[in-house]
Amino acid sequence: MLRYLTRRLGQAVLVVAGVVILTFVIMRLVPGDPAVAYAGPRASPAELAAARARFGLDDSLPVQLWSYVRDLLGGDWGTSLHTRRPVRDDLFQAFPASLELVGAALVVAIVVGIPLGIAAARYKGKLPDLSIRISSMLAVSVPVFWLALALQTLFASGLGWFPVAGEYDANLDTTSPLHVYTNITAVDALFTGNWPILLSTLAHLVLPALVIAAYPAGVIAQMTRAALIEESSRDHARLERALGFGETAVLTRFALRPALNPVLSLIALVFAYSIVNGFLVEAVFNWPGLGRYAADSIRSLDTPSIAGVTLLVAILYVVANLAVDLVQGVIDPRVRSR
Repeated sequence: MLRYLTRRLGQAVLVVAGVVILTFVIMRLVPGDPAVAYAGPRASPAELAAARARFGLDDSLPVQLWSYVRDLLGGDWGTSLHTRRPVRDDLFQAFPASLELVGAALVVAIVVGIPLGIAAARYKGKLPDLSIRISSMLAVSVPVFWLALALQTLFASGLGWFPVAGEYDANLDTTSPLHVYTNITAVDALFTGNWPILLSTLAHLVLPALVIAAYPAGVIAQMTRAALIEESSRDHARLERALGFGETAVLTRFALRPALNPVLSLIALVFAYSIVNGFLVEAVFNWPGLGRYAADSIRSLDTPSIAGVTLLVAILYVVANLAVDLVQGVIDPRVRSR
């Protein structure tokens, strides 16, 4: 297990190093002068020179790359050109809201997707299987922004069942102020017993979480079905049927555990995808997370902030994959020998 863990950690470090270099290259290829963006279009030559010196833009590319890597290792992710604050602080403030939204969406996707995949495998070739496959393909194919606007128009603007936008009712900041500890509103409200904000946050979460959950739920259902069908055709499944176990028992008691390996790998992939996919959803529902921060950064050509968002998403992807690899190693010892 130690050798397996060491190998996976080494691979994770190489991936992050590659992303750091790629991010640096992209920052240098983006049109525009960061010094002008920071100092302003009416800055004097002296002010522009000071800005260029601050960001090390006059140094050679290898020196700039070394300085960039050194600062990252020291916890300095640069200074945002539009907020004038450290990028790391901005990310730590914006990320919890995105984590709250994507976390809720993945819980919905797993709770819905895996049982649907089991049901589809159990009734392979029959009406339930066909219905689930069609529904999952629709969930995967529908454009996220269209689904977000459709649900917002129907359930928020039309029926009035859920709030239109925002993380919670802003009026509650006056009547029920929230004590912030983690910047994850639902968690802070739950721990401090702020029930008005908690209920408001949960209500605001429903529609955007369902939108983000649609794609991963469809993919998880399809992968679970395929993995279960493959696993249930192996020799051990035939033996279990011969011993008198029903098809449902074969699938859930014996085939499900090994079939979860590819599903877990898929969950790690859709986690990072959902973070990025959530940017559009956050824009539609005015959710105060990484999406809004990234949009503001792109509009202002804020390369340090854009690089910070890119690097954070990459690190999240690597960490999620590493966690899944470790879980797979515990569930199935055969994985450790790969």
